[in-house]
Amino acid sequence: MRLELGKINITDVQFSDITKVENGILYVNKEEIISIIKEDDHIKSVQVELAKPGEETRITPVKDVIEPRVKVDGQGGIFPGVISKVTTVGSGRTHVLKGAAVVTCGKIVGFQEGIIDMSGPGAEYTPFSKLNNVCLVIEPIDDLKQHEYEAAVRMAGLKVATFIGQAGKEITPDEVEVYETKPLFESVAEYPDLPKVGYVYMLQTQGLLHDTYVYGVDAKKIVPTILYPTEVMDGAILSGNCVSACDKNTSYHHLNNPIIHDLYERHGKDINFVGVIITNENVYLADKERSSNWTAKFCKFLGLDGALVSQEGFGNPDTDLIMNCKKIENEGVKTVIVTDEYAGRDGASQSLADADSKADAVVTGGNANEVIVLPPMKKIIGMLDYVDRIAGGFDGSLRPDGSIEAEIQVITGATNELGFNKMSATGF
Repeated sequence: MRLELGKINITDVQFSDITKVENGILYVNKEEIISIIKEDDHIKSVQVELAKPGEETRITPVKDVIEPRVKVDGQGGIFPGVISKVTTVGSGRTHVLKGAAVVTCGKIVGFQEGIIDMSGPGAEYTPFSKLNNVCLVIEPIDDLKQHEYEAAVRMAGLKVATFIGQAGKEITPDEVEVYETKPLFESVAEYPDLPKVGYVYMLQTQGLLHDTYVYGVDAKKIVPTILYPTEVMDGAILSGNCVSACDKNTSYHHLNNPIIHDLYERHGKDINFVGVIITNENVYLADKERSSNWTAKFCKFLGLDGALVSQEGFGNPDTDLIMNCKKIENEGVKTVIVTDEYAGRDGASQSLADADSKADAVVTGGNANEVIVLPPMKKIIGMLDYVDRIAGGFDGSLRPDGSIEAEIQVITGATNELGFNKMSATGF
């Protein structure tokens, strides 16, 4: 499967009467966006605000971050099974508004939503501080259940990202990158002397409000399966979870999965990247056993020499991570695991809730318990009244001057297993 990604570099975002891209500037019509969101009668009100790199702006509580994209040529459309029809994607041409994002905000599960600072020390921990963000602060109707609120906010973000993405359809990209994965036998024949490497992509599926969607299907209902890597780039996997801000995969992470990009970068050079195995992180032991058994079976079936395994979340999913690692290694396939750590504020506690001697090649995203002080910001998009209760916060985290002392797990994407600041495809 061959996909062309046409990258349109966005250097600024501004409000306008027309939603368009011109000279690297994304212009958005606020009223059109509000109209799209208010089509859902679960939503009482919405504020649309802009946040740009370097500004003294704090966005919170952040739910999801979505990169605007549009299908230009090839099968299907962006976000298949949710916005577009359930058609296999990952081929043809897709245009990307690179440097722009839609950020959804809402106090859905207040203690598990996050913070994005556009400047200051907090900005160094999140990739989203470098983007031109269209922020949607969405309030639900009275007495709406949390899972219905989450669904409404999720759909609002995807609809707006699709609407904005359309502005790039007729634009000539600044750069076009080509990604291709051939059928297995062709791939092996093309690079017979290179080690065959696959990516085991663990998805958060711990139950209501802890969900990930694959072609619109709640991933806790699937058994492990195989995807072309390019399907992910067309929105086949979307976030629907409200786990701790620092280590949940937003939809932006899925669309720009850096492990996939790193593996493609090395494909045909020192490895043969043959594809992606997706698996879930359910809570019951039988489900964990089933999924890890199938995952190891696929690694053997594909004839892999090595597998990179990334985790989403922490605690309970640590068991899935180690189960996958052990069972894949027992099939004779070398593994590298990618995870963050919860090692206590002094770094002296056990990093993961589970461990095994076979997990001897690890890429770490850092210690989420590390404490940071976020200075006050001139502008707040959203609200701060829950900060003392956020995961990583504590009584007194929000100081009278507006500064925040908390663990870095309060920052969206801070120690994420799909972090953008580390080399992930290493260790084989």
